[in-house]
Amino acid sequence: ADLKNFFHPVAFLFLSRKGVAGCCAKTTTAPLDRVKILLQAHNHHYKHLGVGGALCAVPKKEGYLGLYKGNGGGMIRIFPYGAIQFMAFDQYKKVIKKQLGISGHVHRLMAGSMAGITAVICTYPLDMVRVRLAFQVKGEHKYMGIIHAFKMIYTKEGGFSGFYRGLMPTVVGMAPYAGFSFFTFGTLKSIGLAQAPNLLGRPSLDNPDVLVLKTHVNLLCGGIAGAIAQTISYPLDVTRRRMQLGAILPDSEKCLTMVQTLKYVYQQHGIRRGLYRGLSLNYIRCIPSQAVAFTTYELMKQFLHLN
Repeated sequence: ADLKNFFHPVAFLFLSRKGVAGCCAKTTTAPLDRVKILLQAHNHHYKHLGVGGALCAVPKKEGYLGLYKGNGGGMIRIFPYGAIQFMAFDQYKKVIKKQLGISGHVHRLMAGSMAGITAVICTYPLDMVRVRLAFQVKGEHKYMGIIHAFKMIYTKEGGFSGFYRGLMPTVVGMAPYAGFSFFTFGTLKSIGLAQAPNLLGRPSLDNPDVLVLKTHVNLLCGGIAGAIAQTISYPLDVTRRRMQLGAILPDSEKCLTMVQTLKYVYQQHGIRRGLYRGLSLNYIRCIPSQAVAFTTYELMKQFLHLN
């Protein structure tokens, strides 16, 4: 029944519109994404630069289209990732509440973590290809496009398992990221509606007896949730990128496992210029993205009469 509802024409229209909106947002922030990947893995062409310097240096060296390398893979990934994450969140929440008898803030945290992990595992090969393409610099291309990258990774790096290099830090990082994201949003929503229902809330469009947050408050809560989740999980994001790029990095033999990679980055570059390098770009990119994602999610729950 849940799958049938999920593939309902209205739900499919929502996911399509969400996917198109996500593609537009992804393209808008693609330059920040590209620079973040270059900085996280200390690409030798840009490792001496900061965020602003790298944003200026990439167009000079590779042209303005250089800022959009890997964006195609990112856009292809958006549709299944968003659909799987939000569908899984609702299903896990029901299972945890019914089967385990856990409710309140804890079941939101658990369901959010599990939904994020599920979405990441299902779409990980697309993320791997996107990162490989984004790390390439003009004149040093190893991959000629998305399909060629898939073929090369499959044939040169151990078949299907080659697409899942760096999955462990991704999963470990996704648990606190998705978990704290949903947990923080849900907690802020509950506190806001309990403490100031008239100021922050309004009746739901599909059920006047249910209070929901006003749109601008939704955006604010979603942004705060994204910022907190990013800060907690960012070192593992750096670790993931390093491991994903392993085969094309000169120091790949020192980044074979999650623990090895964390130690190596910390010893070589420290905390600020190593484990948290590029975090400011993530705030610029992810806070508005998370704000819009949670607001869209809440609005579509009303549109699909789920309250």
